[in-house]
Amino acid sequence: MTAWQRLRTALPECGHWIGAERRRCLARDSVHRYVIGWRCPLHTPAAMAGRPEPQPGPGMPAAAWTTLSPLAASAVFDARAIASGKRRSHPAAYRAAQAAVATTRKDSTTA
Repeated sequence: MTAWQRLRTALPECGHWIGAERRRCLARDSVHRYVIGWRCPLHTPAAMAGRPEPQPGPGMPAAAWTTLSPLAASAVFDARAIASGKRRSHPAAYRAAQAAVATTRKDSTTA
């Protein structure tokens, strides 16, 4: 088997069933993966529904990965819950939470 033959067998092919011809499409040019399987541009879900293909959007904004998450603020409340005993944890986390809460209480009472 030549390299070209191995490449042809490794490439995905359109799996659309053409009922009138009782065969699969088997096109290999510009084939993309969809939920229903590999499809060529003629047999994409949008093409089969008579709609135009969706255009690619702008994607995620550049600041999406640099914006602080509101979950970071929840760590403060979590430490307070652990230190007060309302949330159970292992002894090392309990002591660390008590130390963290104690330092924030000292800072807030001196002002």
